[in-house]
Amino acid sequence: MRRMPDKPYSAACERNREPILAVLRVHFADRRHVLEIGSGTGQHAAWFAAHLPQLVWQTSDRAGHLAGIRGWLDDAALPNTPPPLVLDVARGPWPRGEFDALFSANTLHIMAWPEVEALFAALPAIASADAKLAVYGPFNYEGRFTSASNRDFDRSLKAQAPHMGIREFADVDRLAQAAGFVLVEDAAMPANNRCLVWQRQAHA
Repeated sequence: MRRMPDKPYSAACERNREPILAVLRVHFADRRHVLEIGSGTGQHAAWFAAHLPQLVWQTSDRAGHLAGIRGWLDDAALPNTPPPLVLDVARGPWPRGEFDALFSANTLHIMAWPEVEALFAALPAIASADAKLAVYGPFNYEGRFTSASNRDFDRSLKAQAPHMGIREFADVDRLAQAAGFVLVEDAAMPANNRCLVWQRQAHA
């Protein structure tokens, strides 16, 4: 997919889309309706929806991002990408209906921690009984950065805004467990990122 001058563009999305797609091909193979939380530029949505045609790929983000997302979706002209939804994870409105897949990339380190908590707390109301949740981004483990570059990235985030920063895997996993999701894969990604996949337990 080539860069268009009238649309927002993220070089990181171009670099990480193939490794993420490899994980989603496995875990979303039997899924039908995905909600992407924090779709950003819209690049991921256009790419993944084209390569996972069995999925209805529902984008969402704060209102200011929707025009750019629409640009990518309109140019891709795919049958499985409905118009993006306005979604502020802390305030809603969360979409109605059940999603059997949920996806978010490079969002948790941008949100304030109460927003991360709000995101996971909202999942039980919108997820199907066996829904899968895939989250991509950098994470710390046992209180440590996984690389010097991640340490530098965390510093740059906090310099931009004190509420931002790389999250501790264990803290995020606790939120997922509280929402009824159990970790099924922690996949290493390029550039010291991870793709975490949880699945909701039917009894939750």
